[in-house]
Amino acid sequence: MDEEGRESSSDVVPTTNGLLGVHQDTDEDYEDESLDLELVSEEEPAISSDLEWLEELKEEADGDGDFAVAADYGKKRSYAETARMFKLRRNLDQLDCFHRQKEHDVLKAREGLKQCHQNIESLMEQRENLEREIEREKAADNRVAVFRLRAQHRQMCQKLQSEEELEGHFNIELNQQELELSEVEVDISRFSSLRQEVEEEERDYRILKVQKASMRLQQERKANYKVQLKMQHLKDKQAAMIKKEETNYQRKIAEGRANRKIAVKYLKETIKRMQQQEAEKEQKNRELLEKKIQAVKSLKSNIAATQESLRVQQSRAKANTQKKEQQQRQLRESLQAQGLNSIKYMYQQKQLERIKQQQAQLEERQKLKRVNIVAKILQEEQLRKSKDRNQVLLPKPSNTNKFLTLERAREKLCYYLDSRPSSAVEERTTTQLREFSDISSSSTASSDTEDLEETMLQEGDYKSPDDSLVEPEFCGLWEQNYKKPLVRKTTLTQADISQKEPAIPTRKLDGSAKKIHGKELKGPPFISKPDVIVFKDFEVGKVYKKKIILTNMSYKTNHCKFVRVSGQLKDFISINFEPPGCLSVGMSCDLQTVFQPKINEDLEGEVQFVSAEGPFSVPVRCTIKKCDLEVDSQFIDFGSHVVGQTISRTITLTNKGALGTLFSLVTSPSLSPETSDLQMPPKIIANASQETSSQNTVSDNQKSSASIDAVELQPEQKSQEHSAELQHDHRAVSETSAAGPDAYVQENPSDSNEISLGNVREGEIGPFQSIKLEVIFTPTIPGEATLDFHIKFSNSSSKPIPIKVRGFAVSIPVWVVQPNIDMKICMFDFLYQESITVQSRASTALKLTFEVCPEMRKHIEILPKTGFIQAESRFNAQLKFLPRCSLSKDGRKYFDEETGVLEVPMTVHVAGQVQSIGFTVHAVVTSSNLQFDQTEVDFGYCSIYQSVKSTVRLTNLSLLPQDFGFLGIPEFIDVQPNDGFGTLLPHETLEIDLIFSASKAKEYSFRLTCKSGANRDFLLNCRAVGVRPPLELSHSLVQFGATAVGDQSTAILYLINKHTERAQSKQQVTSAFKDAVTPGTPRLFSFTTPEHSEIHISPSAGRLLPGERCLVQVMFRPRLVEQEIREEALRLHYQSKLLHEKELERTRQAEQKSKKDTSVESTKGKKAPVNAKNCKVSDDLKTDKLSESPDPADIQPGSELYEQARASLLYSFTQCYSEYTIPCFISDGDPPEEDRQAQPAWSPFNTLYVKLQCLAVQPPLVVISNNGNNIIDFQQVAVGEKAIKTFTVQNISKESLDLSASLLDIIGTFSLLNALRCIRPGEKHTLILAFSPTQEKKYCETLEVRNKTITLEMTLVGEGVVPAVTLSHPGCLLDFGYVLKNESKSQILKLHNNSRLSVGFKVLLASISPFKPQGGADKVALLLGSYRDSQILSIVGTQNYSGLSVFSVVPIEGSIAPGQSQDITVIFQPDHSSVNYSDTLTIELTNKSKVCVMDLKGAASSHNMYLYGADVLTVPIESLLPPLITCQPQLTGNTEPKVMEKDHMPVLVTLRATYRGGVIVPAMRELHVGCIHSVKKSGEFYWDSVPSLQQQGFSVEPIKGSVEAGEKRTITVTWTPQSGYKPYEVVKTCVPLTLKEHEKHVYRVTLMALVSITEE
Repeated sequence: MDEEGRESSSDVVPTTNGLLGVHQDTDEDYEDESLDLELVSEEEPAISSDLEWLEELKEEADGDGDFAVAADYGKKRSYAETARMFKLRRNLDQLDCFHRQKEHDVLKAREGLKQCHQNIESLMEQRENLEREIEREKAADNRVAVFRLRAQHRQMCQKLQSEEELEGHFNIELNQQELELSEVEVDISRFSSLRQEVEEEERDYRILKVQKASMRLQQERKANYKVQLKMQHLKDKQAAMIKKEETNYQRKIAEGRANRKIAVKYLKETIKRMQQQEAEKEQKNRELLEKKIQAVKSLKSNIAATQESLRVQQSRAKANTQKKEQQQRQLRESLQAQGLNSIKYMYQQKQLERIKQQQAQLEERQKLKRVNIVAKILQEEQLRKSKDRNQVLLPKPSNTNKFLTLERAREKLCYYLDSRPSSAVEERTTTQLREFSDISSSSTASSDTEDLEETMLQEGDYKSPDDSLVEPEFCGLWEQNYKKPLVRKTTLTQADISQKEPAIPTRKLDGSAKKIHGKELKGPPFISKPDVIVFKDFEVGKVYKKKIILTNMSYKTNHCKFVRVSGQLKDFISINFEPPGCLSVGMSCDLQTVFQPKINEDLEGEVQFVSAEGPFSVPVRCTIKKCDLEVDSQFIDFGSHVVGQTISRTITLTNKGALGTLFSLVTSPSLSPETSDLQMPPKIIANASQETSSQNTVSDNQKSSASIDAVELQPEQKSQEHSAELQHDHRAVSETSAAGPDAYVQENPSDSNEISLGNVREGEIGPFQSIKLEVIFTPTIPGEATLDFHIKFSNSSSKPIPIKVRGFAVSIPVWVVQPNIDMKICMFDFLYQESITVQSRASTALKLTFEVCPEMRKHIEILPKTGFIQAESRFNAQLKFLPRCSLSKDGRKYFDEETGVLEVPMTVHVAGQVQSIGFTVHAVVTSSNLQFDQTEVDFGYCSIYQSVKSTVRLTNLSLLPQDFGFLGIPEFIDVQPNDGFGTLLPHETLEIDLIFSASKAKEYSFRLTCKSGANRDFLLNCRAVGVRPPLELSHSLVQFGATAVGDQSTAILYLINKHTERAQSKQQVTSAFKDAVTPGTPRLFSFTTPEHSEIHISPSAGRLLPGERCLVQVMFRPRLVEQEIREEALRLHYQSKLLHEKELERTRQAEQKSKKDTSVESTKGKKAPVNAKNCKVSDDLKTDKLSESPDPADIQPGSELYEQARASLLYSFTQCYSEYTIPCFISDGDPPEEDRQAQPAWSPFNTLYVKLQCLAVQPPLVVISNNGNNIIDFQQVAVGEKAIKTFTVQNISKESLDLSASLLDIIGTFSLLNALRCIRPGEKHTLILAFSPTQEKKYCETLEVRNKTITLEMTLVGEGVVPAVTLSHPGCLLDFGYVLKNESKSQILKLHNNSRLSVGFKVLLASISPFKPQGGADKVALLLGSYRDSQILSIVGTQNYSGLSVFSVVPIEGSIAPGQSQDITVIFQPDHSSVNYSDTLTIELTNKSKVCVMDLKGAASSHNMYLYGADVLTVPIESLLPPLITCQPQLTGNTEPKVMEKDHMPVLVTLRATYRGGVIVPAMRELHVGCIHSVKKSGEFYWDSVPSLQQQGFSVEPIKGSVEAGEKRTITVTWTPQSGYKPYEVVKTCVPLTLKEHEKHVYRVTLMALVSITEE
């Protein structure tokens, strides 16, 4: 049987399960012989898919097919016989399969029975053994064992019984299977004859198929020969075309050479001209450079002169300033001496001077404004006169108006020149302003003087609306450059002129520039938005409106007025415009244009306006609905296509207009696109035009809804009727077009058969629509095909559009779909497959043969090598590509070894075709090798507590990415990154870290295997030696958290010496370092940190005994690098320098601009350049100072520039990650005992390493005060005082911060006065700190401002100093003596500061203190004269009636610099007579310490002479109310009021004699007589009745005398008891004492004496 037969049988055989199902249902019928008929003849189901090819055989049986050859064999095979043959073969194969299955079941049953027999034998043997053991145990009388064995025996018997039952089951099943097998064998023997018959039929069928194949081969050869002939014809044609192209190419080369010669000629001339221009330019630059040199020289001389003048001015200004300061100081001192407030007086004087200067400036400005107003008024008069002369077309104003105008101008001039205008002028001005505000409602009145006068001038020239419109509404300075207007040419008809339109002098701005205020005005004075008023696609009968905005573009205040519309538009366009009045520059006004079309024609014209600068106009354009048709392409090129294909292209016909039309495609070449029109019946054309107009109306309404307001709309009923009519017309047109194009279009029947038009050949295109038109190319004959057709339109204004179509047909029956097969990038020794698809358009099957070049047959194979491709189908072959390493030798001409590019040409031979099909296989072949940069890695000596990293480089030598991975890695090695797995890109080199961690002290030698994705292994040898250091670190890796700059993080480690004196080392070490390891001895350690690093370790060195451990603190303090700060400081300095230079450049430009604007006529203008030079010199000096860039070494910490740079770096700081590896060196032991200072031995194998991972981030909180310094120095503060300082922090992070502070020392000197709060991002918070020293010493404390992420440390520093201040007055009493009432007396106290700091003081008086002490009886002794230093009591005596203090002090408070002195003046000023004036003066420092407490005492008298020293007769506390009427005389001699008699002033003097040891000691008292000041030279006093005193034992000395002014005399009164004196007897007498100056005062002195026994 052939291949197809085998395929069909193989498709049936595997379905054994289905077959078993079928035969299990029919097992009982195998005895009946009628089964044969059922299987062969009676069953005739539908034809299966495996026998579909039989239908082809049946179709070919009627012709001269392969079945005609069967006559040679004696019979003709039918389709039913062939089908019967295949059915029999299928049933026989099923029967054979069923037989084999039954045999397999019998064998399986036999094997199970055999296994069951073996199990039974083994169980019986085990049972016998158990029975023997039971007997043995019974004999031994072991009951426990017997019971156990009997249980096992019972279990064994149960198993044996189950196995016997299973044996019976297997016997039954085996008998059943053998019976079924025998039945199947009987059936097979019955069908043996039928099997022989089927085999003979199959043999005949194979012979018949071979004959058919030979016939098909002959047919393919004939077809191939025909194709080769066609290919030869095509080659000849291509050769002719190539020859023609070469001829054209030669002609173009000759033309190019000729053009190149001409270009070279012109190029030489151009180069020569450019050289001349460069020479001229260089000469100009040289001259300009010489001018600049001269200017620089003159500038230097001017700078030198200016500098000298500046020095003189500065010295003069300095002298004036010193002189002024000296005068102010003298004035202040004189005012203070007079008791006036000097500060207030000086401030009032400055305010008066400032007011006078402002008044003077105001007067100057008023004078200047008056002058300017007069100049403007005169200029306006001149302009008005020139206007009257130039206005030829305007009517002349009347003389009355002219006189009124002149009168107004004079009144205005008087108003502005006179500071107090008359009431009539004011009333007239008010009336004019009101009228002006009523007329020009749109303009706003300004409060400025210039705006007011401009308004007045404009109002004076205003005229009524009856005047000519040519005259502007307002007159102003714009008439200065007014010229006679040019008459613009207009095309007006006689009818337009007769309508009495105003003759407007219009003119077109021809671009001539006008100068307004020194600026050139180009273009019209007003611009419109939009520039052109366009009414597009309008409909007759509707109304359209548009808003136009006019903007003043002149350089001054202007106005505009509407004049008229062009004659051709006046019937359709109306303007709604309200004159806005004067418009400032840039201000706008609007107007409304109303368009009401009445005719369906395009209209153009303009809207004319007039302004102060002349007339201008706005164009108007009105367009009707039109058709605007176009196609996206007028040339269609299909290119080259194989014969038989169908290709379509589309072109888009677009109507951009608002009018629809009908179109038709005409392919007749006789019709010219310029002359021929589309011929249609009149009715269709009329209907189409109606429909088009209706559609245009709808689309126009939709379009105009956005910009044009339609006023008149169609009624609803009318629109509905119109739409119904349009639908009816459209239906008629569609029916006519459906009847065929011949109904109204005459097409040429001779269209191209290969290029044809699509289904859409005619139709309607609406407004703003697009239609797709299809063109189809179906090539049937090889060669070029063309077609020309036109698109005609029913609209007469639309021209036909020509379209040209071209295509080229190529005929090849068989081709490779993909001629270039790209295998991409391939590796050696890997198999790659690709499918080759061959396409056939032939109508018969063809034989294909794939040929591979001999050199590549070891590497490339195509399966199958030969095949048949069916008619108009595809054939797929499999390409297998296995590049081997010998590719470079086998295929040298196809393979490039350097680049790895492989290009192999392949050939497909088609039977019957002369030309073979070629295709190319492309590939890039690359290696799959991975390469290490070293063959062996030596880790050296590694501590078991540390890890050693070694880096190797792995390179991918392939052009493809390769996956790799290290497999089978030992546990003491770690491969990173990604645990040794990854992907290498082509030619990429990856650094791989091998981390070795020794677990034991031994030698290591191992091999690492790197496996690639190509399943290749690459080996790397490694070796290392593990050692055990004598010391151990608790952690070898420290990871610090994110630490802000300025903060610190601390980690704690432990360094442990685990070796004890008894322990011995058991590690295996090499001979190289065996001697260095001596366990059980003390060890020295030392941590070595990098220089200038942010790491600090404490302790950094030490000694550890065996069994001890040491705590080690590792601190990470991120700081800014000094070099970076200095570089940032230089950058900031340079940036400020650039900004300053830009500012100077800006000022220079402003000065130059001001020089151009200012006039040079005035004398002030001549002096202005000198000031400009001075300013320029000063700017240059500043520039020279900034240009001196500081040296980075000169930028010291703490300077302003340094702190600014530091703050800038903090604000721009990003996170910075750094790693440190800190070695800890360990000694081999202690130094030798002989020399302890000697350096101990250090072994490199014992070194420990600590890896620190540090992350520095931007601090969220920074100090912005004190230049960012974290040290707050309170300097020197007096003990007991409180100094307060603040510092401000700012949140520069993006999150809110909750702040808290550390607790300061409670009993310390520093304290935080305010609370901390939560600050949001960008906010600031100020902390207030106080320093109160208690002792004379230096203080230092740290304040921590904390947050979750940062701790900001602030160092508080201060020094306590005890102030040493002394007073010049030695005692504690300051007595002013007697003073006349209403007069004053002063004394000066001097304070001297002997300390090192400034000391503040305050002077307190008890009388004005809020805690004023009250006088009482205990203080009478002070007033009576018995003052004792040991009993200093503060007392407040009699006060003035006026309420003012009797005693005053100047100054009350102040500060004394170190080593300086301060005078304090105490003034006594009583307002009535009293001897009880007293007060307490306290001088207190700012620290509440008192320098002195001094009592103040004084007395006041109403006359010059006074007496004191007698006994006090009244209480010392007086009322503040003066006595008006005194009934009883006062007892005190010197306080008698005026109402009392001067001769009766009583005085009591008490004398006490003492008795001691039987002897009486005489009593003695002293009285004092004083004189305050006298008109005479001196005063007098004398006693009367002196003899009477002597009789009673009294004696007075002197009896009389004189007292100089300002002095005192002492009178001594002595009493000696006379004989006969009785004890306890009081002797009393009265003697007058007279005091005389220019007045006479008599005191009645009462002397009272007694003897006292007690000693006082």
